Amino acid sequence: MNKNFLLSNETALRIYEKVRNLPIIDYHCHLSPKEIYEDMPFDNIGELWLKNDHYKWRMMRICGIDEYFITGDADWYSKFEKYASCIESAAGSPLYSWTHMELSMYFGIEEHLCRKNALDIWERANKVIEDKKLSPLKLIKQSNVKYIATTDDISDDLGYHALIAEGGDRYVKTVPSFRTDNLLLIRRKNYKDYISKLSSVSGVNIKDIKTLHEAVCQRLDFFCKLGCRFTDVGIEDFPLSSEDPSNAETAFLKALKGDYITDSEYHGFLMHMFIFLAGEYKKRSLVMQLHTGVKRNVNTRIFKAVGPDAGCDCMGSRLYIESLIRFLDEADVAGNLPETIVYCLDPSYTAPLSAAAYSFRNVRVGAAWWFCDSKRGIEDNLKTLCELGNLGIFPGMLTDSRSFLSYARHDYFRRILCSVIGEYVEKEDYDINFAYDTAKAVCYKNMNNIIGEMI
Repeated sequence: MNKNFLLSNETALRIYEKVRNLPIIDYHCHLSPKEIYEDMPFDNIGELWLKNDHYKWRMMRICGIDEYFITGDADWYSKFEKYASCIESAAGSPLYSWTHMELSMYFGIEEHLCRKNALDIWERANKVIEDKKLSPLKLIKQSNVKYIATTDDISDDLGYHALIAEGGDRYVKTVPSFRTDNLLLIRRKNYKDYISKLSSVSGVNIKDIKTLHEAVCQRLDFFCKLGCRFTDVGIEDFPLSSEDPSNAETAFLKALKGDYITDSEYHGFLMHMFIFLAGEYKKRSLVMQLHTGVKRNVNTRIFKAVGPDAGCDCMGSRLYIESLIRFLDEADVAGNLPETIVYCLDPSYTAPLSAAAYSFRNVRVGAAWWFCDSKRGIEDNLKTLCELGNLGIFPGMLTDSRSFLSYARHDYFRRILCSVIGEYVEKEDYDINFAYDTAKAVCYKNMNNIIGEMI
């Protein structure tokens, strides 16, 4: 890979040399703790690339590839070849960059993948996998990852996290994150079954809001014992500021009965729970992550066949800035606003989101998320944060991925970051000595300080 890849000027290259080898803190991902613990060597690059990566699945559907070759029963080489046929025409897509960065960084392959060379690259990559016995832990350690926070439902028994913790130095530090989507989606079918499971794992008979609180607190304490430092929510709706949180009890009791819940009751429940959770996170010094502006599972046929997280989510639900402000302000007035990172899938909201978030201490706007995770998306996100806030407090990059090769995205981000800062320096709008320190803070030091680790 060209050493100047994505580095737009000589100053960017100089800054990049200061940060390229810094450790990676992956504070939000969807890696499987089971796969990390078992650490089974991969069979082939098709499995490694295409088993869990909905970014690639989406690209293949865009190109008209039959589902048989995406999530179906086709053999791994057939799937790999179909992906190769798509990526050769994907000019400007971050997937094009990530694909070739991964080939270069992990397999020493510099050619750009296409249909013609698919078999050759398949064989060469598989030879590396076989010779090195590449496995999740080997890829994690090769990527210089020092900390991983997975995404875990609050009812999870965290059995594999416990086993990883018992494994000591064999493993990179891997901790759970407290994800509350299923807790909050009270209008979903089978919500009563979910609450039954939550009652069972928490040891609390959940029959009203009070006992729901008790169960949530029990689970929070359980997660914290296994090193949890981050929480997350990524549902479609942000609670509307116009709704009364006192509706929460009514809404929850209806959910336990399977009765119809009005929009007003639902949003009242959401606002009540958001404020309650923020206070509990603050008590335990947890970081609250809010993923907003997403529409989930829009393709009914794919959802029925494959399930969630299949590459059929998109920008959709609006983020109501007034509602976010009300939530942050109420938590702040009560002294219950934890360290917070807010993301939005719709890039048109980056500026208003930044203006709102930066009105509160310890609230930060996060990395360009998902569909915004391109060169232009990252540049626009960073420049907006520079103009409306302070780049030096930015929490840094995360993978948000199920792929063990996705750590190439940290290098992708670091190169783009250094180019953005380098442009300011070259235009004599920023000092080069400050630039080095700011880049180091964004790439590593800020998140290291947040999690309180000595890495």
